[in-house]
Amino acid sequence: MNLQPALKKVIQSFEPYYTVKTEGVDSPFVAEAEFHSHTEKYVLVRAAKIADIDSHEYVFFAEEPLLTEEKALELDSRAWEAGLSRIKPYSGHRNSDVSLIIIADKIEEKVFRQIKRIRHSKSYYLSLWGWSNFRLMAYEVSTGRAVSNRLGTDLKKLVRSYKDQ
Repeated sequence: MNLQPALKKVIQSFEPYYTVKTEGVDSPFVAEAEFHSHTEKYVLVRAAKIADIDSHEYVFFAEEPLLTEEKALELDSRAWEAGLSRIKPYSGHRNSDVSLIIIADKIEEKVFRQIKRIRHSKSYYLSLWGWSNFRLMAYEVSTGRAVSNRLGTDLKKLVRSYKDQ
């Protein structure tokens, strides 16, 4: 399986729930996806509103022939900064998470250890206005190996079946 079909499958798995954009995406990313959720809590009638709760997620997709340590760190920082730039915390903001999915033909062995240690999080107004976390997953097409940081383990489920196809 080459890079394009693997990336296409991952992006297609986001399309039912996310707004996916593949045109006009800032380099070095090949696609972006956004998810927004709004919930209201009220007592008996809508006029007696207790809370507005908003959750957001921004997902960035990257494609690399060879994922090196330097490139992994660059993609990591670019995705985190791009995600944070879109966040507007306020009293009804619960969370805005940023995710990065890297599809690579080959990943250097050091990068597998490095990705497991990457962590970013941020709270807004002592978490009263919500927080942001970073999820990261990299998939090596040539071997079918996937690696993620602690929060990105659920992203590995997207690519587990690709090795057999």
